[in-house]
Amino acid sequence: MVYVYLVLAVMAETIGTSALQASQQFTRPLPSILVVVGYAVSFFLLSQVLKTVPVGIAYALWSGLGIVFIALIGLAVFGQKLDLPAILGISMILGGIVVIQLFSSATPH
Repeated sequence: MVYVYLVLAVMAETIGTSALQASQQFTRPLPSILVVVGYAVSFFLLSQVLKTVPVGIAYALWSGLGIVFIALIGLAVFGQKLDLPAILGISMILGGIVVIQLFSSATPH
């Protein structure tokens, strides 16, 4: 169940961050509300994950997956292109997540 909460936390954070871009510096009400709700839900779910997973590992997974998803949404929704160094950096983040999940004894399996 902890990973369900983590995935939902990442999804809520991704919605909040996407809405942050769409809020145009909090000048548009609906996206601004989505920012606040998205982050509130995300932090609540992340707090539930922290009951089981160490904070460093949980935050690495939460932020790393969030970076990947936001980069993809930025490309698909906002037309923000990634150059080769950005793609390589994001690939390294994904690699770090895989290493943590496969080899770390600090995460529940």
